[in-house]
Amino acid sequence: MKSKLLAEGDHGRTYVVVLEPGDEAFGCIRAFATKEGLDGAQLTAIGAFSSAVVGFFDFERKDYARIPVDEQCEVLSALGDIAAGDDGMPSLHLHVVLGLSDGSCKGGHLLEAHVNPTLEVIVTETPKVLRRRKRQGMGVAMIDL
Repeated sequence: MKSKLLAEGDHGRTYVVVLEPGDEAFGCIRAFATKEGLDGAQLTAIGAFSSAVVGFFDFERKDYARIPVDEQCEVLSALGDIAAGDDGMPSLHLHVVLGLSDGSCKGGHLLEAHVNPTLEVIVTETPKVLRRRKRQGMGVAMIDL
């Protein structure tokens, strides 16, 4: 993983983060956010994965149904945010749409993915801290305004 600061000002910082073959995307982005002390940011990304696991939140079980994607796929869209979690560490919430070789798509919460050949991420810091708190009865942490 490589990163570069593109801009810095009163409204925060903007970075480009480039992941390399074999990098685990979710963990690398979270490690980057921790290193840079990001407690509020939005992100977008494009690239490709050799494999991935996306999730669909099952409200009855209060957990994600895991959807494996065991093939090379294009990251057609990745959108998300970074907020400070209950533990004060960066909490990443990222949705992806993955394009498959037959033109179909799979999507959901990104749970795990292995980059091949690249993932290009733009991270834009927000001017204020965002807090994500676990909601009782929901089973998920959500931004608490």
